[in-house]
Amino acid sequence: MTIICPGCNSQAMRVFDFHGQEVDSCTQCGGIWFDSGELNGALSVADNGNSNVGIENALGENLGVSSRQCSHCKCNMQHYYLMDDFQIEVDVCHSCTGVWIDEHEREKVVQSPRVRAALEQLNQKTSVKTWLFQFLLQMPIEYNLKTKSKPWVTYALLALNIIIFFAYGYSEPATVWVFDHFAMQPSLVMQGEQVMPLLSHMFLHGDIIHLLGNMYFLYVVGDNLEDALGHARFLAVYLLCGFAAAFAQIASDPTSAIFMVGASGAIAGLFGMYLLWFRHASLTFMFVIYQKKLSPMVFFAIWLLINLFGAWAAQGGVAYWAHIGGFIAGLIIGLLLKARVMSANPILALLNSPEVKVSR
Repeated sequence: MTIICPGCNSQAMRVFDFHGQEVDSCTQCGGIWFDSGELNGALSVADNGNSNVGIENALGENLGVSSRQCSHCKCNMQHYYLMDDFQIEVDVCHSCTGVWIDEHEREKVVQSPRVRAALEQLNQKTSVKTWLFQFLLQMPIEYNLKTKSKPWVTYALLALNIIIFFAYGYSEPATVWVFDHFAMQPSLVMQGEQVMPLLSHMFLHGDIIHLLGNMYFLYVVGDNLEDALGHARFLAVYLLCGFAAAFAQIASDPTSAIFMVGASGAIAGLFGMYLLWFRHASLTFMFVIYQKKLSPMVFFAIWLLINLFGAWAAQGGVAYWAHIGGFIAGLIIGLLLKARVMSANPILALLNSPEVKVSR
């Protein structure tokens, strides 16, 4: 029997092997026709047998009657999203349960079981436990992918900052000596009297609250960024953002003799990369007592506005321009490295596609 292509109405259909299933593909438009059950079988093989949910039995929203006709039944098919939160459009025949997929959708459909598994992590809802945690500690909860590798550099940075602080932080003479030798003062940098503090200030903190706040945010965003970049490159961009933050603070007030300490400038750079590469993640924000999941774009926009206001109001004690400078450096690095990062992390690239919809 001659099979007509639902996509271009040609008769140029041929049989070929698609992940263990004999399917019909059009040599003109490249679309694929799956008879009943063939798509599930192909996806199970493509996902190494880990696909637990039949895609054909769990389609998303029905978009109405399709203009395309079934290859076998010659009736108009129904147009569906593959999943409600992965809005790849497919055509399904209700009579024979065949499925038609256009060529440009092929790879995304093949990866759909992995996207579904990732979305299960991302779409988790807030709970009483998350509310209590944020209400008591005033720190956000992150919803993101589990990392493929251990973030050893992030752990090392956490340990180094904590160890250094406890080596001096509870002794006033020790704190004075450490700050005199290793904290950064813009006026001294401009006079050429400080070089080492450009690096060492990133590992010093003024008090335990300053330390814990920075380390928590480093822990939240660092693991995913290190997983995406690799250990060495992650350390390099972390330090680069820290230097950019320092120079931004110096440029804002080159005559200042105030000590500048803290990892927040470097971590602000991580924020910039995180919102560009992990737009599908969520961070909770507490509106008085109401906890809401926000996209990184919205969450860090609020954070940036707070810092811009602080810089404009010239509130003392916080290096707002270091935060802003580090953040801008992170955005620039994020844009420059985005293509490479997405190429090295296919699932991350898929999750950044416009078809993915995350529940918040």
